[in-house]
Amino acid sequence: MRDHTKGGALTEVTFYILLSLYTPKHGYAVMQFIEETTGGRLSLGAGTLYGALNALQEKGWIAPCKNTGGRRKEYHITLQGKEIAEKELVRLKELINVADGIVGGGV
Repeated sequence: MRDHTKGGALTEVTFYILLSLYTPKHGYAVMQFIEETTGGRLSLGAGTLYGALNALQEKGWIAPCKNTGGRRKEYHITLQGKEIAEKELVRLKELINVADGIVGGGV
């Protein structure tokens, strides 16, 4: 994954995955969240999603939920993942402010 923790941008998919996991979800629910939230603009295949989930677990940004009782593995965002998501939100707001000042507020 091309995400950088030291001042760099997250990929859009990573950001959406982190946002989706503020409420624990299994993989298919994460895919549905992203597709619904983006109005179908982003649609992840299972291989892409599960590769991303594994990479985010390795970084410590998400973790599997304990004792979900079902067959499906659910994930949740970790404290570190929340910090990363919050930094990305600040970065995006700064980007919008700069662009708004240049282009004008006609969004």
